[in-house]
Amino acid sequence: MTQWIEQFTGHLPGWLEQVIIAVIAAAIGIAVALLVHAVLFRILQRIVRASVSETDDILVHRLARPTRYALVALGIGYAARETPPLAVAWGKVSDFAMPFLLGWIALAVLHSLVDAMIVRADITVADNRDARRRRTRLAILSRIGTFIIVFVTISLMLLAIPGVRQVGVTLIASAGLAALAVGAAAQPALKALIGGFQMALTEPISIDDVVIIDGEWGKIEDIRTTYVIVRIWDDRRLVVPTTRFLEETFQNWTKNTSQLTGTVMLYLDHAADIAPLRAEFLRQISADPRWDQRAQGVQVTDMTSEATEVRLLMTAADASSLFDLRCAIREGMLDWIRREMPDALRRGRTLSTTPAEPVAGSAVKDAVAEAGEGKGAAKS
Repeated sequence: MTQWIEQFTGHLPGWLEQVIIAVIAAAIGIAVALLVHAVLFRILQRIVRASVSETDDILVHRLARPTRYALVALGIGYAARETPPLAVAWGKVSDFAMPFLLGWIALAVLHSLVDAMIVRADITVADNRDARRRRTRLAILSRIGTFIIVFVTISLMLLAIPGVRQVGVTLIASAGLAALAVGAAAQPALKALIGGFQMALTEPISIDDVVIIDGEWGKIEDIRTTYVIVRIWDDRRLVVPTTRFLEETFQNWTKNTSQLTGTVMLYLDHAADIAPLRAEFLRQISADPRWDQRAQGVQVTDMTSEATEVRLLMTAADASSLFDLRCAIREGMLDWIRREMPDALRRGRTLSTTPAEPVAGSAVKDAVAEAGEGKGAAKS
């Protein structure tokens, strides 16, 4: 290749000739690499379109960019082998470029596999417990894998610097001091990494779990290596450290299943008839499609001097359906009681337990008689 280029640059100064030779050789290598990449991925895209699976689509899409630049680097490297002026310049760049490109490809493969498995784990179905568990593990392991790949890639790139390499040798020679320094500096990162592994193995929470933490009701929206994002019912986001879910108490309403049981409390008058109330509740709950037909019931759970406490029990497939079902039943039952059983509404009563005294009554009569006699004497 060098001899062919020298036919056109032989009349130029030596240094300029070397630069032009290097640029032309690099351009030829880049052009060949881009042509090979375009042909290869055109074939892959046709194969992917003929497939019904979405996994290969995600893989080809993710690998398109990193493989393009990797082939460009290979093309330049091959051209550098045949062109000494280019080999000198490429030798200074390749030590940084090749680890970076290999790390980029590794990240693309990792993320494409994770995305493909997430597509298969559909959490929009009614019973999505297994899918949510798979998504949680994938999210945590993906971030841990990303951290490892980035760490190794940066380490390989830094080792290409002679000064950094010498520092590494010095640190290895003083292993005890190095271990203390690295341990102190990497303690938060290592703690987060270990916490991520523990979250993936023990699974105290999963994606889309319904939890109550800090008095807030919400769903697990995302699980990061160091923190968890909880989406509150009013669309606020609660950012909670991962260690909170490993070291402190919280409520997980969907740990084993998304099905839940809920109640509606009614406070009625002591004279309320429970039988027609029970029949009306059964009619309303049976007509509501949000009831999953697992359980329902009406029970008098308490009685005070002011009211009778009646509990309406119902079940639903998930937390959102249960909340809407409870609101609908509460509204429907109160409306029915107001129309059909107004006497069941709670009333305040005042009972008089002190009877009128006969002596006091006689004194009142005597006072009235005396007043009448006084008026008669005045007229006469």
